[in-house]
Amino acid sequence: NLTSIDEVILNRFCKYILSRIHHNIQYLILESSLINRVFHARTYPKLTHLKLIQFDQDIVLQFFNDKSSIGQTIKQQITDLTLIYNDTNDIIPILKDYTINVYARIITFFENLKHLNIKGSSITAYPGVLLYDLPSTIFSSSILTKLCINVATFNDCLYLLDGRLSQLNSFTVRVYDVDAPSLIVHNKNNLLKLKYFSLTCHSHIYTYDNRIIPLLHRMPNLEQLLLCLTVRNRNGLIDGTHLKNEILIYTPFLKIFTFDIRTWNIINGSFPTLSNDDIQQTFSDIRYQQIGCTVRYFLTNSVLCHIFTLPFTFDYLQCLTNHFPNVSFNHVLYLSICDISPFEHEFFIRLSHAVPLLKHLTVTNSTAQKCKSQEQNNNQSYSIIEFKHLNFLSVMNADISYTEQFLLDTRTSLPCLTELRINYEYLKTVTHDFTKDATRLNCTLYMIVWLPCVICFVITLFTPVPFVTALYGAYLSYYQYIACLLSLFACVLGSFEIRQVMRNTPLVRPAIQPTAQRLQQQT
Repeated sequence: NLTSIDEVILNRFCKYILSRIHHNIQYLILESSLINRVFHARTYPKLTHLKLIQFDQDIVLQFFNDKSSIGQTIKQQITDLTLIYNDTNDIIPILKDYTINVYARIITFFENLKHLNIKGSSITAYPGVLLYDLPSTIFSSSILTKLCINVATFNDCLYLLDGRLSQLNSFTVRVYDVDAPSLIVHNKNNLLKLKYFSLTCHSHIYTYDNRIIPLLHRMPNLEQLLLCLTVRNRNGLIDGTHLKNEILIYTPFLKIFTFDIRTWNIINGSFPTLSNDDIQQTFSDIRYQQIGCTVRYFLTNSVLCHIFTLPFTFDYLQCLTNHFPNVSFNHVLYLSICDISPFEHEFFIRLSHAVPLLKHLTVTNSTAQKCKSQEQNNNQSYSIIEFKHLNFLSVMNADISYTEQFLLDTRTSLPCLTELRINYEYLKTVTHDFTKDATRLNCTLYMIVWLPCVICFVITLFTPVPFVTALYGAYLSYYQYIACLLSLFACVLGSFEIRQVMRNTPLVRPAIQPTAQRLQQQT
């Protein structure tokens, strides 16, 4: 966290260290607020690689122009630019304007830019490139060879491959919506210079065979391919046979193929029943690396087939079920689990070991755990699960038993939890109206509570200063109270978020119960 650097240390760094090494620096990694400080301290004649953390639109407007002295310095020097987007801003910009004012300006401003890498600092997406109805000269370059970026739709991915980036040989793209319709006939020429292609889409894809497969057929010279996809309702499951017939025979120079692909299909009368071994057998002729697979059949006449390369190198994993294999997901930071069979305590024990670095967990399961909470509480030998790095947890779409599973410190330890998304009524029940000591440890940090909208306004109108909410702790200051009220008025019908203003300021309990009683009496 560069913003926490002590001012004295920063002064000494600029004065004594930069003065000795500035003429040899080729690569700078900076928090964006330090740009002025570092670039005005010294010149960097050999600088070619620049990485900016906490990047946003203001940085482009302030520094990436000819009027800025810093801009004049880096305009011709930088050949490799990495921008870590500041995704803490919840304001969604107009994507077309953002594309013109930010992304296109970057490409135009840096005259010798060959590598451009734009990433988010977490799973939260940054604004994607939107090129629809914009001229082909927008976001074009005759020297850019490597691009990593997010796009709004699959059409924008096709626009970027229409020839405007004529020297592109490495393309990493995350697509928010693959299925968006298009009335434009895109360039279908082969992409002969493309050697590396990575495609990620966390949304469900219904047009895989009509859109993604034809694009891959245009890349005959690929040497590395990475796919992370969730495909819905196609004629068959994606297995080794499909990958061989539809991808591998079209990419004869492919050396590395890494994938994490889920197929989620509705089962009809003609749909074959396949086991894990059946799917695994289809990879017998594919000799890239070890393959993992699971097949899960649901009572809702649906099937989920998950195939992935090992070791698992992705940081995001979707739709993990009770039947996940005995493998380690050492790189996974963001995980969603879902099933119609209950996730028992033993499952979470396995999960904590299989995903040791997990930071972000979403639980979807409407089936209650079979073990009764009282029996577990009385079992002194029952092992406590620890998610050492988990800072975000959502149990909004899960049975109340999972609220109990995670909030009771006799079952689960969450030492780093800073954000919890939870149903208010479940929270109230599990904490025994916010009086149960066993739930205090796991829910006194930095939380988000979801309530019915009508209760939100009742709280706002009837709760006196200092403002109190449904959690434990101490009173908020008057200014924190005002900030909470402003947050409440921004709620959306149906549900909303209460955000704790100061991370170390616990939220307080007393007023919710009388407010709820007052509401009940009125209705």
